[in-house]
Amino acid sequence: MMMTVSLLVAIMASAVAQDAQPTAEQGLRYDKPAMVWDEAMPLGNGLLGGLVWGDGKPVKISLDRTDLWDLRPVPEFHGKDYTYKTMRVWEKAGRVKELEAMYDNPYNRPAPTKIPAGRIELTFRDGWSAVPASLDLAKAEAKCGNPAGNEFLSVWIHATDPVGFVEIWGSAPTFKLTAPAFAGQEPGDGKPAISMGDLKQLGYPAAKTAEGADFQSYEQEGWGGFRWAVFLSWKKLDNSDRWQAAWSIATTNEDPNPLALAEKRARAGLQDIETLRASHQAWWRKWWDDTWLEVPNAAVERQWYLDTYKFGAAARRNAPPITLQGPWTADDGKLPPWKGDYHHDLNTQLSYWPCYSGNRLEQGLGYLDWLWSTRENARDWTRRFFEMPGLNVPMTADIQQNQIGGWRQYTHSSTTAAWLAHHFYLHWKYSQDRTFLEQRAYPWLLDCAVFAESVTAERDANGKRTLPLSSSPEINDNRPNAWFPAITNYDLALFRWLFAATAELADELKSPEQAAHWRAVLDELPGFALGDDGRLLVAPDYPLKDSHRHFSHLMAIHPLGLIDASQGANCQIAINAALDELDRLGSSQWCGYSFAWQANLAARNHDGVRAEKALDTFANAFVLRNGFHCNGDQSGKGFSKMTYRPFTLEGNFAAAAGLQEMLLQSHAGAIEVFPAVPDTWKDARFHRLRAMGAFIVSAEKKDGTVRYVEILSETGKAPVIRSPWSGAIFALEKGVVPSGIRVTNSGDHWLIEPEQ
Repeated sequence: MMMTVSLLVAIMASAVAQDAQPTAEQGLRYDKPAMVWDEAMPLGNGLLGGLVWGDGKPVKISLDRTDLWDLRPVPEFHGKDYTYKTMRVWEKAGRVKELEAMYDNPYNRPAPTKIPAGRIELTFRDGWSAVPASLDLAKAEAKCGNPAGNEFLSVWIHATDPVGFVEIWGSAPTFKLTAPAFAGQEPGDGKPAISMGDLKQLGYPAAKTAEGADFQSYEQEGWGGFRWAVFLSWKKLDNSDRWQAAWSIATTNEDPNPLALAEKRARAGLQDIETLRASHQAWWRKWWDDTWLEVPNAAVERQWYLDTYKFGAAARRNAPPITLQGPWTADDGKLPPWKGDYHHDLNTQLSYWPCYSGNRLEQGLGYLDWLWSTRENARDWTRRFFEMPGLNVPMTADIQQNQIGGWRQYTHSSTTAAWLAHHFYLHWKYSQDRTFLEQRAYPWLLDCAVFAESVTAERDANGKRTLPLSSSPEINDNRPNAWFPAITNYDLALFRWLFAATAELADELKSPEQAAHWRAVLDELPGFALGDDGRLLVAPDYPLKDSHRHFSHLMAIHPLGLIDASQGANCQIAINAALDELDRLGSSQWCGYSFAWQANLAARNHDGVRAEKALDTFANAFVLRNGFHCNGDQSGKGFSKMTYRPFTLEGNFAAAAGLQEMLLQSHAGAIEVFPAVPDTWKDARFHRLRAMGAFIVSAEKKDGTVRYVEILSETGKAPVIRSPWSGAIFALEKGVVPSGIRVTNSGDHWLIEPEQ
């Protein structure tokens, strides 16, 4: 029996019509105003960001633009002693103070750093209140005030255009645009801290401000002649008690006269606000129509919606990729936590985990485009520091991919680019875009493999390739013993994955000699260091000794999938032992992102109970009331001794990926729906998640039984699926379907159901 495409589409449309848009309960509602910036309601479009907070005396809109950076160079990284060879000599000689002065301490200076863009403040008559306040995820719009009394305001940033809007009903506002407090003197080296101090330490001149009857503006000069400008314009609507305002931010990277450009954008936006409102809401309507899900744990489901919203606000292909805080740089007069930079030892990687199965490949390309466009800076660093061919990437980087320092064992790791390569590989696997494979994925992996082959040229006592300076983030912090005498499982997993994946892509591109070469190099690496119970150690003879926030020793399990339950009993033993060890050592030293990563590890092991518990803990203990991941335990329930609250985004996005991993997996060669949901989840469904092979998958579970699986092939190839009813794996192209299943096919669509 053949089902028509129209009927299949009708099934999909019916599901979308029921639940596509987030509900008010999944958004934010405050009855007490947010009085600090990191509890604000976030808005953004990848380039511009805004945070709405305050009690109405005033209402504050913190402004950000993701390419605002102080890019002053680090002089130590351009000296004659700045080489891998010298680092090895100094490490061997125990010259710790000199090593710290060269590599670690420069990070303590105020710059280079991400920088904020100032603030708009709105003040109203006495008695005006900013609560209730709400964030509508469906429209990406924040509201403050009393809509019932017709005294309120709304704030939104256009989904794609570099302009933001304020609309006010009922009360005349006073507008105030304020530049950040940059003016001051740089004090030189600072002390290690989460924040490197006040903005005034950057030592910029005071901003040049201007104002008129319907506008305020400022233009700011930063380091090296870089300038940017913010322009705010407003108007009162004729014969009404309504006001509208628009702002924009422009830089000298766009135009020699950024003030004129910002004014042009703001005034044009104000004149065309209704058209822009329609296109803004259409963009977000499509965002939610494209992919959604429903699970019976309300806290976990709501956190996924908050995090998916933040991903939509922070990630765009034509904007810089997500930093530690994305488009929401701190607005407290201080430099952002950890400089708001690019950390490639898990932060950027985890931030893009959800784009693959979450069917957000376009947003993920913003990350990959940037890695590609900045590769020459990274390649230059590889030549200067390592004095080797190929490509590696600094682990802490500015927006131009320049090394900015920090703990040397990780900032100068030999495997950073290999972990970044995994994202190029994932994009190919999920998209099947052959142009991307040929022009981006394989060239990046090949460059990384060339470097990896060079840096592992030395051999250990068994004749295997090794790494002279090997670490495992962030085991032993930056103490001398953070370098291990033998290659760590972290570095080894990345090298083993890289050589195998490079060979795989070479095969795909019909280059058998290249494939053979990289498999030969892979064979020269040692095996993983395992404990007596099969668990992964940190390094040979070095088990994980205590609770630790970073699961770097488990990279082989997730995300790399080198050790997977599908590979047999020994791998299952290793995974179970690893997860049991995490439980045994406890979470006292975990951050929020640790729970998000644990959920992914558990889901990959089909352990839905453990995965749900981790995500539930994350959502209830490690996020602020606006959903921002705040690293430390805010619950007071003792999940972790880490109780500080610096906000970073990677935990949010890793948590979203963890829930998706519970609902859909495809890494082992077959599409599995609901592979890691607890038995207590009798009802669950998802719409248009993405599987490897460029398959779009929807499914529903009702009363404990999967009702249907729907698959759309973007390439025309038929999928391989694991039956959610029997567990049997079958390929739909072969036309052999296990008994008890009905398959209906029309073109590139398949509907799989149990026989009635």
